[in-house]
Formats: sequence, structure tokens, C-alpha cells
Amino acid sequence: MVSKGPLLRLLTTVNRRRMKLLVVIAFVAYVASAVWGNFVNIRSIQENGEQKIENKIEEAVAPLREKIRDLEKRKRNVEHWIGHENFELINHDVVEPLYIEVDQIYHLASPASPPNYMYNPIKTLKTNTIGTLNMLGLAKRVGARLLLASTSEVYGDPEVHPQSEDYWGHVNPIGPRACYDEGKRVAETMCYAYMKQEGVEVRVARIFNTFGPRMHMNDGRVVSNFILQALQGEPLTVYGSGSQTRAFQYVSDLVNGLVALMNSNVSSPVNLGNPEEHTILEFAQLIKNLVGSGSEIQFLSEAQDDPQRRKPDIQKAKLMLGWEPVVPLEEGLNKAIHYFRKELEYQANNQYIPKPKPARIKKGRTRHN
Repeated sequence: MVSKGPLLRLLTTVNRRRMKLLVVIAFVAYVASAVWGNFVNIRSIQENGEQKIENKIEEAVAPLREKIRDLEKRKRNVEHWIGHENFELINHDVVEPLYIEVDQIYHLASPASPPNYMYNPIKTLKTNTIGTLNMLGLAKRVGARLLLASTSEVYGDPEVHPQSEDYWGHVNPIGPRACYDEGKRVAETMCYAYMKQEGVEVRVARIFNTFGPRMHMNDGRVVSNFILQALQGEPLTVYGSGSQTRAFQYVSDLVNGLVALMNSNVSSPVNLGNPEEHTILEFAQLIKNLVGSGSEIQFLSEAQDDPQRRKPDIQKAKLMLGWEPVVPLEEGLNKAIHYFRKELEYQANNQYIPKPKPARIKKGRTRHN
């Protein structure tokens, strides 16, 4: 007669082995079903969804292609200077410190078109704050003079017209344009803090709308959008009623103003812009006529915090710099249109047709208040 203790132990051992076997069988069955399921799904995708996969790949690669084209275009913007003994191109992010020897610093670093600066507002803020601190630090180290490219956006949606340098502005500090508006305002504050505390020589140019050859074709600004749309026979998109006003200066006038300001003794802010004021609707019609386009004008919903009136008071620049714009608007637009036509031909030969860039905002995390 077998005792109960050994019998129970034997049964327990058998049950354990049986359970282990069942677990192994179940695991193998699970893996097999998963593999088979994936195999079936893959075949299904191959048979029914190859186009979708190609589309997804294209969506992922397209932005990279656009960045490469942008880099190629920027290189072409300066290729005529390559080889000059006084020219050197350094690829550097001003958010990181820069150690070079210079006499003058033109600090123009920042996205300037609303679609670009709204896309990555944090980077825009870093460029205008940390980047400005780094450039001021460089100016302090080497004893250089710094010119800050500020903007008419420091005036926001102005309640004073035209805008002179002593106007403090009317800015929404938490709106979609705030990353740029407030970024430039604090950059100005930093300049004058370094001037008062560290003795750094600073110049501040408040730049109004500027256009000309070599501007980015699809950066989303008014001039580039209208010219590109007119040349391609597409509707000219006007946000709101088109009654909002802007003043446009040609790029060579701006460059002359910047150089004059840098080499002057004027340390307070100076407006650089064209006081010739036009409504956006008038401007759209003017470009249509100059291009000879049959494009329609399409009205879209008004952009948030879009300034309703913008016109510089340039009496200070006239008096203290002897500067004012000299290139007539139509002459400058014809030069820009000619450049855009050539660019479109170049891009067509390289199988890339640029499109005007609408305002976009980089997606962020969902937050709960």
C-alpha cells in the first residue's frame, strides 16, 4: 500500500509537467496566430494598401526635400560672393554662443514671416532672446558695435498712426504673433540693458515690410504670396476685407538704411520703412496688373491680431541719417516679379513648383487646465 504523501507528491509533479506543457502549447499557439495574423495583414496591405504606404512615405520625405531645396536656394543667394577675400559663410545657430573676431554685428537672425515664426514659437522666442544675449555677449567680448534688426511688429496693432519711435505699441502678449512681437521687444530691452550696464554700443532698426529679389518664394508674406499666385494663375488670397494697410520698401533701400544707422551716432531706435501706404486689396490689384494675370481675388477669414494699419514715421531717419526710400514701389515690384519668374523656371526644370505657405502652428501636447 502506497502512502498518501508520496502519491500526492507524484500527482503534483505530473500536474506541474502537464501545466507547463499546456502553457508552452498556448504560447506557441499565440505566437503562431500573431505571426499568421501579421502575415495576413501584410499581404492585405500589399494587395490593397501599397498606395497608402507610398503616400505615407512621401508625406514623411516631402518636408526633408523642401528643406534641402531651401538650403540649395540660400546657397545660390550668396554664391556670387564665394571666393571673395572678405567673405566667409559660417553655418551657426545664434542660440549657441559664437566665438569670432568682428568689428560690427548685424543681428538679423529670426524668422520674419508669420507662418514661419508661428510654426515654432518657442524657437522664435529662443532666437530673439537667447540669440540676442549671445550676440550682445560677443559684442561685449570683442568690443564690437551691434545693430539689432527689430521690427514694426513692436508696435503691434497700433492705435497711433503713423507710428513714430516714441510710440510704445499695442501688443497682445499671449496671441499667436506674440512670440515674434514680444521676442523683438525684449531683444530691444536687452540691447539697452547691455548699453547701460556694460557699455556695449548698440543700434536698433525697426524694420517695416520689405521685399525684393532673393526673398523666399513661399514664405507666406504678402508680396511673395501675391506674386507667386498671380504668376501661377491662382486666386490671390486676401485675409479679411483687404482694407488693412501696409507700407512696402525695396530691399536696397533697407540695406542702405541699415548701413547708415550702423555707422551713425544714433543709439536710440530708428524706423526704416516706406511711408507710402496701401491697402492690401490695392496691393493685390497692383500686382495682378503688373504680372498681367487673370487671377481672381479670394477673401479668406481674417487672421488673429492682424494689424489694421501700418505706416512708419521716418522723420527721425531723414533728419539724423539723411535716409529715405528712393526706389518707387512699381519699379521694385517689377524687379521682384522678374526674379520670381526666373525662379519658377528654375524650379520647373528641377521638377518642384513652390506654393504659397499658409499660416501654420506647430502641434503641441494637449494640456489640461
